Amino acid sequence: MTSSPKPFSSGRKRLLAAGASIAIAAAVGFGAITSGTLPVQAEAVRVEAPQAPGFADVVEQVSPAVVSVRVKAKIEPASDTDFQMFGRGFDDLPDDHPMKRFFKEFRGWGDQDQGGRMERRKHRDDSPRPVAQGSGFFISDDGYVVTNNHVVEGGAMFTVVDDAGKEFDAKLVGTDPRTDLAVLKVDGGGQKFTYVNFADDSKVRVGDWVVAVGNPFGLGGTVTAGIVSARGRDIGAGPYDDFLQIDAAVNRGNSGGPAFNLNGEVVGINTAIFSPSGGNVGIAFAIPASTAREVTQDLIRDGAVQRGWLGVEIQPVTAEIAESLGLSGEKGALVSNAQDNSPAKKAGVIAGDVITAVDGKDVASPKELARIIGAITPGKAVDVTVWRSGQSETMKVDLGELPAPEKQASLQEGGDSQAQSDQLAELGLTIAPADDGKGVVVTDVDPGSDAADRGLQAGDVITNVNSKPVSGGDDIEKAMAEAAKAGRKAVLVQVSRDDASRFVTLPVAKG
Repeated sequence: MTSSPKPFSSGRKRLLAAGASIAIAAAVGFGAITSGTLPVQAEAVRVEAPQAPGFADVVEQVSPAVVSVRVKAKIEPASDTDFQMFGRGFDDLPDDHPMKRFFKEFRGWGDQDQGGRMERRKHRDDSPRPVAQGSGFFISDDGYVVTNNHVVEGGAMFTVVDDAGKEFDAKLVGTDPRTDLAVLKVDGGGQKFTYVNFADDSKVRVGDWVVAVGNPFGLGGTVTAGIVSARGRDIGAGPYDDFLQIDAAVNRGNSGGPAFNLNGEVVGINTAIFSPSGGNVGIAFAIPASTAREVTQDLIRDGAVQRGWLGVEIQPVTAEIAESLGLSGEKGALVSNAQDNSPAKKAGVIAGDVITAVDGKDVASPKELARIIGAITPGKAVDVTVWRSGQSETMKVDLGELPAPEKQASLQEGGDSQAQSDQLAELGLTIAPADDGKGVVVTDVDPGSDAADRGLQAGDVITNVNSKPVSGGDDIEKAMAEAAKAGRKAVLVQVSRDDASRFVTLPVAKG
């Protein structure tokens, strides 16, 4: 007899299936834990923005050429031997005098010498003291460094610190206070230095990027960036002002440091800032590369800068002055005085001439004339074109050498001082003949008159009107009549005050 197997109940089947599922799930979970793999999650936010140009490549290349300049000066202390008290010398005081004991104990005085005088102990440190710190940069591989004159001025010892922190002694090659430039020479013992070149600043445009590298506040190599804000700025620093204005942050200690273009060329040398508060406000001024190139070449070659000298005092040509002279446009430089024994006077330039061109190059302003003449080698003959008596004339001038700052072609800003004739009540002037017969003296000025508005004062001497000598009121009235007949609204009056001469315009009297 045989027996058949018992069939599985449905309940048992379900129990076995559930157990198998749990085993599989446990195996999967264990594998996930032991393998370190987690379920995939969403990615972090990432924006694919356009990449803005940076300055890192430029900075990396030029930084080794930029240095810090440290300056020390020999500061002479006040001599203790010169001490005086109520008319008595220090040595005259009794040995037990409290002042003498004080100086002996606290000011470094020792015993008396053989002559009975107090000797000062030798421990006082008379070595040079730090007086300035600025920036600079190498312009040659043999160690020539450019910086500002005001950084090194008065210095006796100079130290150049490179980008790696290595210090080098330097000597002063030459300075040019008029452009605030100076050149130092580092003796590197045969070491070749990384250096940079000057850019062609005629191609610099307002809006171009610039990178300033320097040593602000003595912090060491620091980089700032900005743009060229303006060109040809005149900040009243001197007769050769022609600054680039940049908005890169420049502070104390940046003086003498370079401003680079994106090609790593020096477009300017940082030299001044506009700062009502003393800190950076985004207005800095840099000496253009063209000026720096010319000056540094002269300093390296000769130790000084030789400039041409014309020997004239000049002022701007205003619209009124131009109209009174029949000159079209406010251009040129009005000669208020040709200095004695100057090249200009020897060549025949006279007060009242308007210099309009030099060697065929137009002169737009007194500043431009100063720059043109200063850039010409002394001794060279140049053609100077002047506007005189309603027509243009050209004369040959042998330029001299600018001997001293006070001899330079000076600019007398503001040409609105004025004058007029013998009792020209309509203009508010009262005059009298000068004692020497040359000109007329202003004896009174009506405070509300045209003459007063233009700055005329009692004591001024009117020497010429429209380039013609004046000896009395009739000469002034005659010149005004001729101007009115020619359809001009004003006359050009030359006024002398405190040994200085200038030109002003006066309206033609209607009466």
